[in-house]
Amino acid sequence: MKQRQFFGTDGIRGKVGAGKMTPELALKLGWAAGRVLSRAGTRKVIIGKDTRISGYLFESALEAGLSAAGLDVLLIGPMPTPAVAYLTRTFRAEAGIVISASHNPYYDNGIKFFYTDGSKLDDSVELEIEAELEKPLTCVESHLLGKVGRINDAAGRYIEYCKSHFPAEQTLSGLKIVVDCAHGATYHIAPNVFRELGAEVIAIGDKPNGLNINDKVGATSMAKICETVIEHNADLGIALDGDGDRIMMVDRNGRVIDGDEILYILAIDAQKHGELRGGVVGTLMSNLGLDLALQAVDIPFIRSNVGDRYVMALMKEKGWKIGGENSGHILNLDHGTTGDGIVAGILVLAAMRRQHASLEELTAGITMLPQILVNVRFEGSNDPLTSDEVLAAKQEVEQKLGTRGRVLLRKSGTEPLLRVMVEGDDAKDVTEFANYIADAVRNLV
Repeated sequence: MKQRQFFGTDGIRGKVGAGKMTPELALKLGWAAGRVLSRAGTRKVIIGKDTRISGYLFESALEAGLSAAGLDVLLIGPMPTPAVAYLTRTFRAEAGIVISASHNPYYDNGIKFFYTDGSKLDDSVELEIEAELEKPLTCVESHLLGKVGRINDAAGRYIEYCKSHFPAEQTLSGLKIVVDCAHGATYHIAPNVFRELGAEVIAIGDKPNGLNINDKVGATSMAKICETVIEHNADLGIALDGDGDRIMMVDRNGRVIDGDEILYILAIDAQKHGELRGGVVGTLMSNLGLDLALQAVDIPFIRSNVGDRYVMALMKEKGWKIGGENSGHILNLDHGTTGDGIVAGILVLAAMRRQHASLEELTAGITMLPQILVNVRFEGSNDPLTSDEVLAAKQEVEQKLGTRGRVLLRKSGTEPLLRVMVEGDDAKDVTEFANYIADAVRNLV
């Protein structure tokens, strides 16, 4: 298959005003996507965004490009990525577009697409869009130009959708929850969802100003929520990222619960209630502790390449319903077609209520192994993944780790870096082993 020039593993992303993320490209992208995605259906596209200041710029450019291609546009303003996927389905739109750079700083932004069913685009469709980008931009006749409108009740619709995933006979009454919205797209959604389900909510990261998204808050910066949970003697914390498609949690003791542990909670709960279909899909980066914990209760576990689109593809291939990444992208095909941080949090809370257990008790059966990641730069034409010295070092470490450890070597797709990941029972040994392999890479001439 032809190599993609613009699309990465999760749409197009980069620094605003440079490289791919320019107003010119957004205009042309809207037009190109409109030509590819308009399959004689509703001929309307939903556009949502997170809270970055550049969202206004790219929203207007995409809107103009889509209109030039003859597609109507429905704007929903700042909304989580999974909300765009949901509204794309419910409005039977031709496609959904999210303007967001997820967990990146405010000066980055990105554009990603959803099909009418709320799933992400296939590689082949992204290649079709890129082929259109190479053509001169044209415009349909004036009477065929797309119109622009707004869905004024989008937030309320999505709040009700999220709440529908919690058992109707249950309530969160009596729970004190800290909710960190990362100053991102969930700021006006997540606190209301959990309050309306009955919880006492302490909201942080809920005052976006266009520049503070993901700034020392959210799922990629957990110190603030850990402190807040302890300070307020809360039962747990829920941290979302800038566009709301990933989640990390915190127990009452201030311990971070990552995506691997959330997958464990959901799989065990589904097994207990006869709802588990197959097993769990993780990624190459999933902690060995998850693998071992699921083995202990006879739940199958397999790994995909890193990226939620690859997790989803393997889930569909196996016919399984639960999968995700340790970074907090959680997929449950009984509850949506894309990662949804708020819904994943609701499912964990539902498991707590169904099992009459705390977050600490739900994670008692999984022990996360120390995992060390070392990024080492290599130079010249030598490929470290084919080097005899590097492979020998890897094999030596694997023999020492035995069945209680794992080594993963991955090259960066954007720069000459080898990512050396080692995990095992002893943090000191794991660190030494990772550096031993890294040294073998550094010694390459």
